[in-house]
Amino acid sequence: MSPLGRLLLLTCFVLPLYGVEKVRNRGYRKDAEFDKCTGNDAEKPNCTRHTEESSPSNTMYGSCMQGPTGNPGREGNPGTNGIPGTPGIPGRDGVKGEKGECVSEIFEEPWRPNYKQCAWNSLNYGIDLGKIADCTFTKLRSDSTLRVVFSGSLRLKCKAACCQRWYFTFNGAECTGPLPIESIIYLDQGSPELNSTINIHRTSSVEGMCEGVKSGLVDVAVWVGTCADYPRGDASTGWNSVSRIIIEELPK
Repeated sequence: MSPLGRLLLLTCFVLPLYGVEKVRNRGYRKDAEFDKCTGNDAEKPNCTRHTEESSPSNTMYGSCMQGPTGNPGREGNPGTNGIPGTPGIPGRDGVKGEKGECVSEIFEEPWRPNYKQCAWNSLNYGIDLGKIADCTFTKLRSDSTLRVVFSGSLRLKCKAACCQRWYFTFNGAECTGPLPIESIIYLDQGSPELNSTINIHRTSSVEGMCEGVKSGLVDVAVWVGTCADYPRGDASTGWNSVSRIIIEELPK
């Protein structure tokens, strides 16, 4: 073979091997260019460090570029209530309080009914002045009130104008709290045609309440007397019927 042929054959054999080696070296440089350095590797000649300072506007994650910040998301739904906690430790005893004062309370006894009745059958008492009947009563309290009632037949007869008065006394004195307890009968002067001596007996009553009577035994009596500035007539009490005195103690 001639020398020229040998040169061409050698060239065809060497050129492909040179190209492969060049491409391989380019790949190595590309990989090193994007190698990240950590720790002591930073001093290596083929190490390239990528920092936020070298890319101020974009941050590199591997081979991907971070996009712009998105809009804030909506608030989430409220969570469910948690499990109740365990009871805490009981607190310490408080400071002892000051000694209180003893206060005595007065409790009044409940009110008990207190009443009495004295009755007479056909009293037929014909006096014009004086005591007709009496009834003894035990009064329990000094601040109470006595209610008294006399019921019986009363009559007054006279030829001229006359007036008679029936009233209560307590231990011999008329009531002054507030005023006397009384009832009167007045008969006007009659005429010959109407017969002024007519004799009429009617059941009547004398009643009222008296304050200021002391507690204890009380003599309650019914009396008959005259009216002021009028003459006395012919009086009669309790004729042919039942007469009674009723006494009752009431709270004031």
